[in-house]
Amino acid sequence: MSRITPALQLYTVRDLTRTDFAGTVKQVAAIGYRYVELAGFGNLKTAAEVRDALGEAGLKLAAAHAGIEQLEKELDKVLDEQEILGNRTIVCPYMPEPRRKDAAGWRKCAADLSRIGQQCRRRGFELAYHNHSFEFQVFDGVSGLDLLWQHSDPQFVRAELDVYWVAHGGGDPVSYIEKLGSRILLLHLKDMAAGPERRFAEVGAGILDFKAILAAAERQGIRWGVVEQDNCYGTPPLEAARKSLENLQRLGVG
Repeated sequence: MSRITPALQLYTVRDLTRTDFAGTVKQVAAIGYRYVELAGFGNLKTAAEVRDALGEAGLKLAAAHAGIEQLEKELDKVLDEQEILGNRTIVCPYMPEPRRKDAAGWRKCAADLSRIGQQCRRRGFELAYHNHSFEFQVFDGVSGLDLLWQHSDPQFVRAELDVYWVAHGGGDPVSYIEKLGSRILLLHLKDMAAGPERRFAEVGAGILDFKAILAAAERQGIRWGVVEQDNCYGTPPLEAARKSLENLQRLGVG
């Protein structure tokens, strides 16, 4: 059995949590997940309400996303809320385009995240960065993502590596897992459908080699495999999440 623990990024079911967070997370638990990653509070207002809803569903947190502007302007508030939730891993999910137009921009992003990560560490939290594929744009022979890792402090800026977006950006997920190694705190797991559109797909339903991806994650001691599907293309999101979990279980995860 794999040491990787599956979780669901609730962005997958955002249309449901927007109107009924508490009911949705109960359904997430019913299909077999025991951990989730937050992307906002849905229709709930406070961290205490979210904590209680997750507790009633029997769910715990693997991590939570918080935007860079929120981390810069309201870090103490973010960390206070995460303490209420019992979560210790904060993920910056995206870097706005104006900040990443050139290599100098990426170096500044690295410095900004290092500073925030150091502040998080002082309060007992870890900070990670979640990639898309725009980070694979090359500046003077180096990708934005590599500039970020090279110029940020590995003590304070960890990785939530999204394997779909690595492939979408032209990289090899297995090689990138091996490259970052123990710097990776979490993997985002979603598949890529065959065809020129490169649509999102349930884990195990596309063209990515998840057997090799999961083996690489095992070698690097990565704990979290977080299922996320940005668009389910008409399949009910909970059904897509269930299919991904079942396929991961067939691969020995969970």
